[in-house]
Amino acid sequence: MHNKTIKIALVGQPNVGKSMLINSISNARLKVGNFSGVTVTKEQVFLKYKNFNIEIIDLPGAYSLNNYTLEEKVTKDFLNNDEYDIILNVLDSTNLQRNLLLTAELLALDKKMIIALNMSDEAQKESIFIDEIQLSKILGKPCIKTSAAKKIGVTKLLDEIILKFQNEKTPNKLFFSDVIEEEIENISKILEENKYVTNQTYRQIALNLLKEDKSTYKQFHDEPIWIKIQPILTEAFDHLFIHFNSKDIKDIFNEEKFAFAKGAVTETVKQNHLTKTTLTEKFDSILIHKFLGLPIFLFFMWGLFQLTFEIGNIPMEIIDSFFAMVIDKTKELLGDNEFSSIIADGAISGVGSVILFVPNIVILFFGIALLETTGYMSRVAFLLDGFFHKFGLHGKSFIPLVTGFGCSVPAYMAARTLKNEKDRLLTLFIIGFMSCGARLPIYVLFVGAFFSEHNAGNILFLIYIAGAIFGLIAAKILKIVVFKSEDEPFVMEMPKYRLPSFRLIYHTVSNQAIMYLRKAGTYILAASLLIWFASNYPKHLDIENSYNEKIELAINNDEKVVLENELAQYNLEHSYLGYVGKYSMPLFEPLGFDWKMTIALETGLAAKEIVVSTLSILYGLGGENDESSSSLIEKIKNNIPIESAIAFIVFVMIYLPCLAASMVFVREAGNWKYLAYLFIFTTVSAWGLSFITYNISKIILT
Repeated sequence: MHNKTIKIALVGQPNVGKSMLINSISNARLKVGNFSGVTVTKEQVFLKYKNFNIEIIDLPGAYSLNNYTLEEKVTKDFLNNDEYDIILNVLDSTNLQRNLLLTAELLALDKKMIIALNMSDEAQKESIFIDEIQLSKILGKPCIKTSAAKKIGVTKLLDEIILKFQNEKTPNKLFFSDVIEEEIENISKILEENKYVTNQTYRQIALNLLKEDKSTYKQFHDEPIWIKIQPILTEAFDHLFIHFNSKDIKDIFNEEKFAFAKGAVTETVKQNHLTKTTLTEKFDSILIHKFLGLPIFLFFMWGLFQLTFEIGNIPMEIIDSFFAMVIDKTKELLGDNEFSSIIADGAISGVGSVILFVPNIVILFFGIALLETTGYMSRVAFLLDGFFHKFGLHGKSFIPLVTGFGCSVPAYMAARTLKNEKDRLLTLFIIGFMSCGARLPIYVLFVGAFFSEHNAGNILFLIYIAGAIFGLIAAKILKIVVFKSEDEPFVMEMPKYRLPSFRLIYHTVSNQAIMYLRKAGTYILAASLLIWFASNYPKHLDIENSYNEKIELAINNDEKVVLENELAQYNLEHSYLGYVGKYSMPLFEPLGFDWKMTIALETGLAAKEIVVSTLSILYGLGGENDESSSSLIEKIKNNIPIESAIAFIVFVMIYLPCLAASMVFVREAGNWKYLAYLFIFTTVSAWGLSFITYNISKIILT
């Protein structure tokens, strides 16, 4: 017996716990957060239950199906055009009336549907009692009380899914006021009389026409039946406008939705109103306080970066020692030859430099995920909206921007939460100013070379803040010059504070860490091999033979070391990599960069993590030296002036993100031309700010 497949469309407003419910059902690894549109793409989950294969498509959270936001468009397009068996509508039991507004629109689709009354445990705590049996009768759809956090009602929900799949669709109980029902009937009658062939019900088509649904109008406009329907529609609209005293059809149907939702809640919900201040209100009085809110947020971020630097150092030393041992053993096993060098100094060193910073990345992602799951992130977005608007950004821009401190890839994807296209594009252009985790090794190397260990955490924090400030200034300029548009009003739900789900945090952090490793490891391996080749070829055998003879005749070890360094220097300067660096060096000389720094920046276009390993190779230290290596730190300190180092940090802070992030940027921006604009914008900005920083530093420090 073959298992049957049930395809479920998971739909709900933001912050109702859709993704969390999936995790409870299937232990799926989906990202969960407390802001609008976290699930910005369709996520699929597969599971087996009672000889059935269940496929769940987690659609983006949307307040309605009006095509106003990207989330709404994705959700509406799927529900109208894709094939599925059941709609699973997830509702927040603590805010039922607002959630039923979307339910009313889903009922109009006339599909098999199940209602999950999620967060029922929280509703009980708030003395909210829902009669789910009566609500089922009113909606004509089964209503199941669930709690994703405590896995309440999960089994019952799965059983109901199977039952709904096996049974015939129940009649739709969504009815409108008499005047609208009359017009629906008139249009349906025309369709019926003409035996119009469609996979939709006549009622659904009539309702879409009355709602002025663009796709339905486009479908009927070229149909012969349109000649008969058009005058009926015109008369219907006149009738509705007179009756409702409004010529806005959206307002008319919104009024109907509100009446339906309010009536359903009145019939089924009882609440013992408590006069005491809720825990959420108590926290909000402090965390989003007019004066205290912002300093508290900055303190949290400062603490997060301190933890990233201080705690991350402990496993870094262990990982560093491990890879040093692996490199030594590899060279010992393979011998002193080019193959040994490319494996040890190229591949292992490059990959090792990525893994070395996994602890730092994990700590950073953990902190951000913790803030998200507790509900604090949306408060910060609200808190910063007024401030952000001064720089042309929307309050919701905070979400992708702060995500950018972890990794630019999910940050670019999170920008979909912005409704206005120009606001979204502006945010996409600014995300790169938020220093991602991949830039952290570069900062650590240069901070370690020029600043004491005691001040390292503070300097790192200043670097990240400086990048954010540069980004805000750049946003203001772009808003005035390029992305001119009216400001969108800030609308964001404030979810209740909740205890963090560490299982979900684990899933989020592990997913992000794996994404980081896949992205960085792949590009670093390829780039490290390329750098090795470019730095070791072409061969200059005559020069090498000459130096080798001198080295053999050297009187003492010191003389031998000097000759070996001279040979290494010559080979580097006359390698392919050296030629590239010297060719482009005139562009970077005004910033105080030498050819080695120039090459490191250029290889960083593939992945920022490569910059450190590139510098290590260029200084002839091999793969056993990384950003925590005293040898590399000493080389940087002795060969790079501090003013050049500061300018270098500024350039790294701003210029184009890695190749993987750039590809995601193109996808989210919607056109390759924007990548060209981003490259020009970030490069010019990085060069200009580095130039200013270099010259100011020279004046101050000399």
